[in-house]
Amino acid sequence: MTFAALNSLLDQRHSCRAFQRDPVPKAQIEQILSSAMRVPSWCNAQPWQVVVTNGKDTDAFREALQIEAATGTPAPDLPFPSSYSGVYQDRRRACGWALYEAVGIEKGDRAASARQMMENFSLFGAPHCAIISSPAELGAYGAMDCGGFVTAFSLAAQALGIATIPQAAVAAYGPFLHRYFQIPDDRLILCAISFGYPDREHPANAFRTERASVEEIVDWRG
Repeated sequence: MTFAALNSLLDQRHSCRAFQRDPVPKAQIEQILSSAMRVPSWCNAQPWQVVVTNGKDTDAFREALQIEAATGTPAPDLPFPSSYSGVYQDRRRACGWALYEAVGIEKGDRAASARQMMENFSLFGAPHCAIISSPAELGAYGAMDCGGFVTAFSLAAQALGIATIPQAAVAAYGPFLHRYFQIPDDRLILCAISFGYPDREHPANAFRTERASVEEIVDWRG
């Protein structure tokens, strides 16, 4: 892959928030997974394990997850951020307001924003969901390695015309996910990736987030 091709994939990729219901062929999902597994990991541990749903299994999971989100209490395996401040809060708010503007939610409409938030637990209508976990004993470094896997998964999918959205919101219900998918307690559930073919006409897919400049993130020395 050339630098230009890589940049093109990075530019095209976005968090898709509305999907078509058509399934992705299993052979293409295997291609995505095979590519994602090539990322580097600490001591070559390759800590990622993945549960991938398809067809009726995705719909059953979607229904159960929505019930859990409506009635249960969040309890993520990996603690969520304690707060967002400064520029991190600014970026978070900018993303949220851009989404709300795209789908026609006015500032102060808490009912509408809550409904949009619940779309996380319908998996945005995606036909597939991947649940990513890492051994608890590897701690932050296993989670960091899995972050590389999630990025590579998203880029490999984009190269095949398949949209993705990595979702921390799904991982908020860790105990439920452990029970539902029989994931051992010695693994940390880190996130989900909902994926499929994008609904390009849906307004939720009409906006893009901005990125900081190199000068904002780098402290040059020498």
